[in-house]
Amino acid sequence: MNVAVVGTGYVGLVVGACLAETGHDVLCADVVAEKIQRLKRGELPIFEPGLDPLVKENLAAGRLAFTTDVEEAVRASDVIFVAVGTPPGEDGSADLQHVLEVAETIGKAMDGERIVITKSTVPVGTAARVRAAIREHTTHVVHVCSNPEFLKEGAAVEDFMKPDRVVLGVDDPAAAEVLRTLYEPFVRTGHEILFMDVTSAEITKYAANAMLATRISFMNTIAQLCDVAGADVDQVRLGIGSDSRIGPSFLFSGVGYGGSCLPKDVKALVRTIADFGLDGSILEAVEAVNEAHKRLLLDLVVARFGGDLSGHTFAVWGLAFKPNTDDMRDAPSLVTIEGLLDRGARVVAHDPVAMPEARRRLGDLLECRERNYDVLEGADALLIHTEWHPYRRPAFDRMRKMLRQPIIFDGRNLYRRDAVERLGFEYYSVGRRPVAPGSTA
Repeated sequence: MNVAVVGTGYVGLVVGACLAETGHDVLCADVVAEKIQRLKRGELPIFEPGLDPLVKENLAAGRLAFTTDVEEAVRASDVIFVAVGTPPGEDGSADLQHVLEVAETIGKAMDGERIVITKSTVPVGTAARVRAAIREHTTHVVHVCSNPEFLKEGAAVEDFMKPDRVVLGVDDPAAAEVLRTLYEPFVRTGHEILFMDVTSAEITKYAANAMLATRISFMNTIAQLCDVAGADVDQVRLGIGSDSRIGPSFLFSGVGYGGSCLPKDVKALVRTIADFGLDGSILEAVEAVNEAHKRLLLDLVVARFGGDLSGHTFAVWGLAFKPNTDDMRDAPSLVTIEGLLDRGARVVAHDPVAMPEARRRLGDLLECRERNYDVLEGADALLIHTEWHPYRRPAFDRMRKMLRQPIIFDGRNLYRRDAVERLGFEYYSVGRRPVAPGSTA
């Protein structure tokens, strides 16, 4: 099948490469010429495990190509995925400017019947607006479908190749069969293709992300209760996660969620609910809890060292909002680092892949080191923001010798508090009693 993917960001690249891997001829289009030139050379603008070889192999095989000519991509394809960005506006609503611009281009370029699929995360009613924008410029038949993505950054290729489910909002039986053919190779192990109406598919994406965000903020609220009551949030998590009605996923407490999906989608759903005249206070609370929890490590540092941090140096492990990505959008590390720098501290950081992005965002005020232990030398404390594997089982004896003071602020609860206490560390985590000077386990 001839497939076009308009937009070569995170979602578009994964969709294009994975569809090409199953034998389709895929033409990915983007108006940013520099990005397209890099992609033609096999250079990816993002870090995502498994994506680099997939792009290079399918480029070499001729199944995957890139262009700046969106109209060419439309004319060359039977199915068109729209995967451009929908950044949040000032009021939290999704900005559909790029989506509707692509719809207009599709309408002008169409030379026959087409299936257009909104892959971007868009609010309810977007497919109808896309259909109207296309039909303003063509008399050809167009089927506008919704196919929300459920790709976790750091595992996106795996998620696309082996999805939990594929959600397809379709209004025409013939279009449904085309999309079934497109997706059948990915559900051979028995996972479902869920066909539904277009509006339900649009809501499904936001509802899923809002539920995940709710679980995170809920557990972070419980972690606060554990802090003041002297309980252990890890034990509470096991106690409620073993309930089959609840399950263990997304019950880990920490310094809050970030990235390109959950913050943006919660805001957009709050706005959509308000637009329909409904009460979205439950999700407003989810967002408020998350924003407050992003300050957790900074607040712990200030409580321990005081408000004036001049003359202090802090080591940071982890900059990306989660492992296996270089994405720092809404990352809790930004809140901590900016707060430390504003108070006069020196910050030295390490992340396996996100340091270039951190330098772009924070400039020369943030010092970075290529090896994680190098940031510890002479630091007053270590702050952990991201649960990368190299941080999970470090050489604690080496850490004690390098740190000026053996203090760890662990925003991801990576270590057992009894273990770090035996090793002589002062240790602060989330929802668990601190190991402070003179404390007892």
